[in-house]
Amino acid sequence: MKCDTKYPIFMIHGIGFRDNKYFNYWGRTPKVLIEEGSLIRYGSQDSWGSIEENALTIKERILFVIKETSAKKVNIIAHSKGGIDARYMISSLDMSQYVASLTTIQSPHHGSKVLDIISKFPKFIIKIVSFFVNLWFRLLGDKSPDFYSTVSSLTTKNMAHFNEINQDSENVYYQSYGFKMKNMFSDIFLMFPYLVTKLFEGDNDGIVSVKSSKWTNFKGPYSGKGLRGISHLDEVDFRRTSIKTKKQNDGINDIPKFYLELVNQLKDKGY
Repeated sequence: MKCDTKYPIFMIHGIGFRDNKYFNYWGRTPKVLIEEGSLIRYGSQDSWGSIEENALTIKERILFVIKETSAKKVNIIAHSKGGIDARYMISSLDMSQYVASLTTIQSPHHGSKVLDIISKFPKFIIKIVSFFVNLWFRLLGDKSPDFYSTVSSLTTKNMAHFNEINQDSENVYYQSYGFKMKNMFSDIFLMFPYLVTKLFEGDNDGIVSVKSSKWTNFKGPYSGKGLRGISHLDEVDFRRTSIKTKKQNDGINDIPKFYLELVNQLKDKGY
């Protein structure tokens, strides 16, 4: 089988969603990977948890998976902020010995200039918004949502400090992937954030800029040769459908196929 990797595939979601068996964050991808031999497990961290709190949850989950499966390590595939949670866990929680590889998908490694601007809003306004966001997501299942901390931690200044402290471990294989939308109409749900991010940071996928997604062994950015490109939602197969255009998207016309190739490459590397 293509995806029967040496170590289990451990998938970590991004902001705003939780791992849910009825509406999987990763769309059709896990099913396709399992059919090709992958053993899949999930991070199960809060959707709006702080980097530190989420990393603790992920650490506990990985240790459980290792005990459950008798595997010595896991291969992490993390989307968006999930990649930052994973990096913190590996470097600051002494988990490098349990991680064979970390693949980040459009993670904001260098922060967001848009959040730089938002962080300059009056503190009481951000606190009020944080209160209602935390309340809502606690009702949806988060144990310790922290909107304020999450927004603050992802500014460019704080991520620069984060990167100094959480450098890559020599025991882990790192790779990062970037994607971008072609224009504001590529994804109607992300039209406004795309325009704002485009203004301050250039090419982006509607949430994270290509510049911010670049980390070790960067691949991409993938956008496609058609008119649409690939959005932050497309990256996790949010619509459960192919992203076909008149011309193929840089070899990606269906997101599950992208992950199939990614995992197959990890297998070939011995992970």
